[in-house]
Amino acid sequence: MTNPLARIGIIGGSGLYTMPGFHAEREVSIATPFGPPSDNYIIGELEGRDVAFLARHARGHRLSPSELNYRANIYGMKTLGVERILSLSAVGSLKEEHRPLDFVIPDQFFDRTRGRISSFFGEGLVAHISFADPVCPQLSGTAEAACRAASVNVKRGGTYICMEGPAFSTKAESHIYRSWGMDVIGMTNLQEAKLAREAEICYVTIAMVTDYDCWHADHDAVEVADIIRVLQQNAANACQVIAHAVKNMPAERTCKCGCALKHALITDGALVPLNIIQKLEPIVGKYFV
Repeated sequence: MTNPLARIGIIGGSGLYTMPGFHAEREVSIATPFGPPSDNYIIGELEGRDVAFLARHARGHRLSPSELNYRANIYGMKTLGVERILSLSAVGSLKEEHRPLDFVIPDQFFDRTRGRISSFFGEGLVAHISFADPVCPQLSGTAEAACRAASVNVKRGGTYICMEGPAFSTKAESHIYRSWGMDVIGMTNLQEAKLAREAEICYVTIAMVTDYDCWHADHDAVEVADIIRVLQQNAANACQVIAHAVKNMPAERTCKCGCALKHALITDGALVPLNIIQKLEPIVGKYFV
């Protein structure tokens, strides 16, 4: 894109729109071939950089994890010219070492969702992206440094298990996930990561620990007031982390995310339906010129 509205995308709660230092300029409504995104994108400036915010669950938290239009959300980011996505997500901890108020930057995902669409491809165009390392290493390093600059206790590395929801785990499930070596549990980020890779967008999850999952002996003793306090502090910490990450974001990408489709498009180009090329033009256009 020659004139991008934003190079950096941020997916998270709507409270980020009012974070200190962010100057909102306009809302952008994007129609995608996959339907509407969760909400309008808020375009503005933060630390001298153009950024695009999207409320994952819509403002007012109106969409459950299973209802999210993941393809539309990522397609919209691509349309805006976004090259990097910082994704903030509240998670439960599956290890004693990941305490409430800690942030975890996972480098792996494990899928426990059912029937969610997590690819742009099909309908005559087949692509098989490499997903062995699903998180951008350059962006992960930036996020880790931002957490340390904001004095947030952070662990880089680990596995995010993505469950269907919206109900939380049973104790049996929670203990099984722990026996598998999983680190944190959430309901949204795997699909975002897969689609971002297909769209050749760098992606990182900043997982904000709100509680120990139901496996923990003290789980039933936690009161609502404690949870609210953690959520509020995590939100305040997230604003600081995002500001540091945006401010210190490298000017150039040195990772392989920007050419993820170079060897992934399998279908004979002469046989790909024109309407599919047009539908996916922001994503595959450069490969069909």
